[in-house]
Amino acid sequence: MTSMLLRGRTLTFRRRPVSMDDTQAYLYETDGALLLRDGLIVASGSYDAVRAQAPDDVVEIDHRPHLILPGFIDTHVHFPQMQVIGSYAANLLEWLNTYTFPEECRFVETAHAARIAVHFFDEMIRHGTTTAVAYCSVHKASADAFFTEAMKRDMRMIAGKVMMDRNAPQGLLDTPQVGYDETRAVIAEWHGKGRNHVAITPRFAITSTPEQMSAAQTLAAEFPDLHIQTHLSENRDEIDYTLSLYPDAADYTDVYASYGLMGPKSLFGHAIHLSERERDVMSETGSVAVHCPTSNLFLGSGLFPLKELARREKPVRISVASDIGGGSSYSMLRTMDEAYKIQQLLGERLNPFESYYYLTLGNAEALTLSDRIGTLEPGTDADLIVLDMAATPAMALKAEVVASLSDELFLLQTMGDDRAVVETYVAGRAAKTTLR
Repeated sequence: MTSMLLRGRTLTFRRRPVSMDDTQAYLYETDGALLLRDGLIVASGSYDAVRAQAPDDVVEIDHRPHLILPGFIDTHVHFPQMQVIGSYAANLLEWLNTYTFPEECRFVETAHAARIAVHFFDEMIRHGTTTAVAYCSVHKASADAFFTEAMKRDMRMIAGKVMMDRNAPQGLLDTPQVGYDETRAVIAEWHGKGRNHVAITPRFAITSTPEQMSAAQTLAAEFPDLHIQTHLSENRDEIDYTLSLYPDAADYTDVYASYGLMGPKSLFGHAIHLSERERDVMSETGSVAVHCPTSNLFLGSGLFPLKELARREKPVRISVASDIGGGSSYSMLRTMDEAYKIQQLLGERLNPFESYYYLTLGNAEALTLSDRIGTLEPGTDADLIVLDMAATPAMALKAEVVASLSDELFLLQTMGDDRAVVETYVAGRAAKTTLR
């Protein structure tokens, strides 16, 4: 494959910034470059240093004055909910029963699942998201459609067939044995094929019987390297309902702990209303609390204590996510804009460098994939985005007074969306949308 050299201002993180002036947490090149070959970053740094390493026939693309970053990572999104986004409901459980469950029933049809998969991956590319952790529906056909499209796009994706055997319409129910067998089939057919990762996916305790939770536990023991994803403590009514179904559990978190589903590769969507005991368990097991700010505000679920969880004596690992379709935007820029506002309401500050750390290296670390994505380090996947802080007339006007990198990042976060994404590179190639 011909080598490609991208020129522009480059930004990558080494660790989570502890303050606005923590310049050691990131590497910023005002005239930077990346040398790409065979889907990987071969070299990164100043333009002069990287250009000197490039072959004579390198294809050079000049993205100046724009900013080049690792591709955004979304750690919790519902692939079958694209047509649920923006549905009016009072709260989580009403929203699930009125809109979400009926919509997900349609994914038994292979043609429908394949059609929505094309739209899903187009939106990821358009918004600069190069890796996502997705819930499919209960139907194996939905997972097959998702991973087929991921292979076509050569994108590093994590997804799973949802397991649910109660408290949902008949068209959305499997059984403990079917959930187990079909998850094993999805793993056999898709895990490690291309850049695909399969996640064990019991939707949440409300929709899984103890027998199905035991089946998920068996899968986790059989495939210890796989991610596990589910939901935890999103809504007060959900918590009460869960505890009525599992009366022997000490709390909601204890349900998952009792089935061996907690650990460094376990992703718990929302995790807003956790007791100190639950926070300790999350910390001790290395489990990840996935913050879904646009969803939490849209459904009135609550304010996620991101800063509080991060600074406690036993800190909780955190990632951020869109949660489409409870979430209201595919854009991770919009996601962090809402995350910032939630912290403001809690009397906390989330600085721009922290936001972009979470969108890139932070989310990669939460997925235990920072050796592959979320960074501009040589040897990692060439999944990249190019951002323009003057993408719209209103942004361009504001950009006239931007005086620092932090100003630029905050402008992009506050006013940016898919229009700010100049280019998305996947495995070293400029990714194109299929439909428009």
